[in-house]
Amino acid sequence: MVDLLKGIRILSFNHFLMGPVGVQFLADLGADVIAIEPPDGAFQRKWGGADKRVDGQTMLLLTGNRNKRSLTLDLKKPEAIAVARKLIARSDVITENFRPGVLDKLGLGFDEAKKIKPDIIYAAASGYGADGPYVNRPGQDLLVQAMSGLATITGTREHGPRAVGVSAIDHHGAALFAAGILAALVKKERTGQGCRVDVSLLSAAIDLQMESFTCYLNGERPDDVRQPGPIAGWYYGAPYGIYATKDGHIAISLGSLDVLGDALGIPADQRVPDNEAYSRRDEATPAIAANLAQRTTAECLTLLEARGIWHAAVNDYSDVVADPQVAHNKSFQTVKGATGSPITLVSHPVRYDGEVPEVRLPPQKLGAQSEEILKELGYDAGQLQALYAKGAVGVPS
Repeated sequence: MVDLLKGIRILSFNHFLMGPVGVQFLADLGADVIAIEPPDGAFQRKWGGADKRVDGQTMLLLTGNRNKRSLTLDLKKPEAIAVARKLIARSDVITENFRPGVLDKLGLGFDEAKKIKPDIIYAAASGYGADGPYVNRPGQDLLVQAMSGLATITGTREHGPRAVGVSAIDHHGAALFAAGILAALVKKERTGQGCRVDVSLLSAAIDLQMESFTCYLNGERPDDVRQPGPIAGWYYGAPYGIYATKDGHIAISLGSLDVLGDALGIPADQRVPDNEAYSRRDEATPAIAANLAQRTTAECLTLLEARGIWHAAVNDYSDVVADPQVAHNKSFQTVKGATGSPITLVSHPVRYDGEVPEVRLPPQKLGAQSEEILKELGYDAGQLQALYAKGAVGVPS
C-alpha cells in the first residue's frame, strides 16, 4: 500500500477538473482528503463528457474524485461555516478553485484560515491568478488554450488554430497544483511554517509551452508559429512530424534526412541536407510525405526500424487500450464503483518502489462520509440531526 502522505489532511473546496485532479494525486498517496460540496453536489457531478453516465455518475466525477471522503455543507448557513472552521483547525492543507475572493467573503480565505491554524497551507487554483486585470474572467481550458497561443501552435498554416483534443491545461495545471502543495508540505516539515500556493490555468498553459516560448523569445522571432505542413511544431526541423500512409498515419521524430532519404529511395534532387533540416523544412517534407503515402503503415514501420529512425504508428484509442506496454504499465484499472457497477479509471501515473497506488475509495456518493467526518469533529447524534434539519449539512444520498 502506498501511503507516503498518511497523516496529512487536506480540506478540498474543489470543483470541475484542475483542482479535483490535482488533489486526487495527493489522495492516491494516502492523504486524507475531505471533499466539501454543496448539498446539490459540485459541478463535476452534473456535467461530463459525451453525455455518459454510470448509474448517474458523470465521467467528470469519475475522472478526479477517487480516494476522497465526501462531506456536504451549505456554506450559506453559519452552522456549516462553523463546521468548516473546525475542519480547518484539524487540517494541514486547504485547497480551492473558486474565483478569487469567494472563500474570503465566507470567512474561510487564507488570512482567516491562518488565524485558525497558523501553519496552514492554502492552495488556490484559478483561471488567471489571484489578482490582476483578468481576475474576474471565467477561466476554462479551451479559453486559455486560445489566449495562451496553444491553439495557434497546434494549428496549421493551412487550417488555422486548433484546440488540443483534451483539457491539456487543466491536467498540466493539476500536476503543478499537486507539486506546489508537496513543496509547501516539505517547507512546513522543515520550518513549521505554512504558506500560500497559487496556480493558474494561464501560467500552466505558458509552462506547457516552455520549449516553444523559449525558442520564440530568444534571438530572431518568426513571423508565424503555426505548424508548417506535416511538421509538428514551428521550431522543429524536418522530418519531425506526422505523415499520412496508405492506410493510416505515422510519426517520425529524430532522424537524419540523409538516412531517411536512403531508406525511402528519395531522388537526390528532392533531398535536403541534414544541416539545412530546419531552414528548408518546407522543401524537405513534400517528397517524404508523397513517398510515405504510397506505403502501408506496416511497410513504413519496417523501413524506419531497420534504419534506426525514431518513429511510431499513430494510434487511435482502441489501439492504445490494446497496446502491450500500456497493459504492462497497468495504465487503466477497473474497480467496483460506489454504486456497485464496475468503472474503469486511469491509474495514478507514478510508481513508488515499483507499486502503483491503489483505489481505496472510488468516487463517492454525495455526502457519503458526512456523518463519519462530523463525528470525528465531536458532533453527537442530536447535533447531527439538528444540522441536517437546518440544511447546513446535506443528508447523505
